[in-house]
Formats: sequence, structure tokens, C-alpha cells
Amino acid sequence: MKNTVLIFIFSSVCIFCACKKKIRSLYSSEYEEFFPGGENGTVFDETSLAFSYKFKGMSSQQNQEFFVGNSFFNQNWVESPASTTARDGLGPLFNTKSCTSCHFRDGRGAPNSGEGLLFRLSIPSSNIAPEPDPIYGGQLQDFAVSAANAEGDISIQYTESIGTYPDGTTYSLRIPHYSITNLNYGAISPDIMISPRVGNQMIGLGLLEIIDESDIIVRADEFDLDGDGISGRANYVHDVSTGTTMLGRFGWKANTATLITQVAAAFNGDIGIKTSYFPNENYTINQAPALSGLPDGGIVEVTDDDLLKVVHYCRTLRVPARRNSNGVNEQKGKLLFRSLECNKCHVEKHITGNSGDVSVLKNAVIYPFTDLLLHDMGDELSDNRPDHLATGNEWRTAPLWGIGLFPTVNNHQYLLHDGRARNVEEAILWHGGEAESHKEAFKKLEATERQQLIDFVNSL
Repeated sequence: MKNTVLIFIFSSVCIFCACKKKIRSLYSSEYEEFFPGGENGTVFDETSLAFSYKFKGMSSQQNQEFFVGNSFFNQNWVESPASTTARDGLGPLFNTKSCTSCHFRDGRGAPNSGEGLLFRLSIPSSNIAPEPDPIYGGQLQDFAVSAANAEGDISIQYTESIGTYPDGTTYSLRIPHYSITNLNYGAISPDIMISPRVGNQMIGLGLLEIIDESDIIVRADEFDLDGDGISGRANYVHDVSTGTTMLGRFGWKANTATLITQVAAAFNGDIGIKTSYFPNENYTINQAPALSGLPDGGIVEVTDDDLLKVVHYCRTLRVPARRNSNGVNEQKGKLLFRSLECNKCHVEKHITGNSGDVSVLKNAVIYPFTDLLLHDMGDELSDNRPDHLATGNEWRTAPLWGIGLFPTVNNHQYLLHDGRARNVEEAILWHGGEAESHKEAFKKLEATERQQLIDFVNSL
């Protein structure tokens, strides 16, 4: 009997090892790449819920905090006073009523009012941080509570620009034209700078947060000393959660250093919810006569404890696994991605550090396809608005993980900072500045090769 049990155990181990070897050979010649979020942070789901899974291996308390944070992330905030005192305090000015409105199913916003698009505002200044408009502040709120007026309306018009590849194939890019109409609090500054932004996908944020700073900075080459045409550089910003200047990692211009600051700022700027980090209502002194007397949800409308649960939720959303990574097109596309040196900025592999109190995030091998640095993307993508050390032409390299599932999760694949690109191909064709030569190399590919590269990106 004892020998039978030993034989069974040995056989089971052999079967497990054989299956693991089979997975290695079936799915990827580079096994790690099949788990872009690491083994605890990757989920094998290709449905509309692919972005909404928690990390494996967390403690029971951390799992509970994830679910509480999820409820705050998804539920609508309401006006004060209300019977639901834990969820009141909306506004008085806001862009949306919930986090999920801009990040539906933890995914990506669309370039429409109320669906993830907002306008950042500033005026020319010698300060490093953006100088807000004296009346409308640093962000236009296009909604308001019932007793107030919204600041104004967002208007977008598109014109199509037709281009032609060297092989004769045509393409079309839509050029956005932005304006603000129906202003309700007076004239906006004649020197106003507008930067449209759409909400990014939420996956893998906790992994990006704990990549060692030295591993990011080592790739910076502000003056292009190696002569490769790529001059990524870091953005350093004041972080309200620590009170110090830190490396920016989040936001389209890497203008936020930590997730707690990112979440607290979004509560305040997007929903009009006060926290201990942003304790003031999100209107300016020039708007106070019209708005200061309105009911609110208290001195603090989200407690630190609840805020940290939302941060934990945002920190521990898994990354979907690669799809069809061993497909012929995808494998050829990966070689093209590297030969065109797209991975100079969209750096494939990182290893997370040891900071924070979520052990499953630490020391993970990940494949986010970003260097988290700023790059000059050319005049056509410029918002002409400086943001700390970032110029109007500079943008943080967007992570590519999960990009092929945007249509499944969010029913669209609007890309770039303002969603002007309708798919991966258009996003590539908008690249300029440091990426100009890489874009031109893409355009010179044969049609089948261009599709192979696109198929590879969509497999990420």
C-alpha cells in the first residue's frame, strides 16, 4: 500500500512537471512573457471582466479591503444632504459621479463628456507646477449639483486627414478640435492652455508603483548622449501624501508619484469629494460667492481608512495574460516590434522592488511595455501645456499590457491621451518627435508586416 501511494505521488509530480513543460512549449518560447503581471498578478480571462480580478495570494484582510475598495470605486456619489451619508458630498462641481464612469470595468475612458474625458487647464507661469486659471481652476468641471451651475461644456469636433503608405494603401487620421462653451462663471483667461485627457486602464498599477526608481532613471537619456534619437527623461513632482518631491509615474505626463495621491486627487478634482489630502472643495475663490453656501458631506467626505481601501483596490488589479502569443503573425510582429526599436520606449520587461505592504506585488517579473519616462512625441500630439518638468510635447510612455482587450472590456479602442486614435494603427501613425523615424519605418513595411506588428501589439 505504501509503495502504491509513493508511486501515485511520484506519478502526479511527473504529470505536473510534464504539463508545465507543455505550457512552456505551447504558449511561449519565453515563459515569463505569458505572465505579464507576474504569476500572482496575471489572469487568464478574455471576457469583458478581464481587468477586474484581484491579485492571488493576498491575506484575508487584504482580500476584504479589495472588495470594500471595489464598492467605493463602483458606486455613485450623491448630493448632500442624503440618507446615504457614507456616499454623499458629490460636487458641487464635478466631471463624473463615480470612479467607474471614467474607468468602466476598470478599463479605459472614451473621449466623451461623462465617460472619461476631462480638460486640464492652466495659464502661462514661471512656476514648475501648472498655474490654474483664476476662475476655473486647474480642471474644467462640466457637471454640477442641482443647486449650482456647471462651469461649462466640452466641445470636440473632428476633421479627417487622409494619408498614403508608400505601397499605395490609404489611411485616415482624425484631428480633434477642442473648445469650451457656455461658461457660467465669467470669462476664462485669454491665455488658457487646455489639455484633454481620457482615463487610463487600471490594471497593474501597484506593480508600476514599486519598480525601483533607479531602474527607471537608468534608462533616462535627456540629452541623447548615446545618439540613438531617444531622450527619455523623468518628471519630478510634489507628492501630497509624503510632502516631498518624487519621481512621477502615473498620469499622461507622469505628473503623479503615488497611487494614494492619484486616487485622492481624482476624488477631489473629478467627483468633488474631500479627503485629508485634498480637504478643500474643488472651486476657486472667485467661484466661492456662488458655491460656498451649498451643503456638503462634512469636513472630510472620504475617511483615510476608506481612501486606503480604494487605493488598495487600484493597487491590486491583475493584468490579463497574453493572447495567441505563439501565433505566426504575433511572433513575426514581435520581431518587427524589436527591429523597429519600439521597445526603446515601450520597454518590455521590469522587475518590481520590495516596497509597500502587499507582498504579492514584490520581486515580480512583469511585462508592461513602458519605461515610465517622458518623451517628445512631436508637435501634432502636443497640448502646448507644461506639467511640472514635462513640456507640452512630452508624454509618458503608455503601458501596452491589456491593449488588445480594450474593445472587449470597453467596446472601443480609443488610444493616446485624448482618444483621437481609433485603433493601434492610428496610434502608431500619430507618433512624432523622438518616434518619427520609427513611425516612418512602420509606414515603409509591407501591408502584411504592418498587420503582423499590429497583431503583436493587440496580443499584449
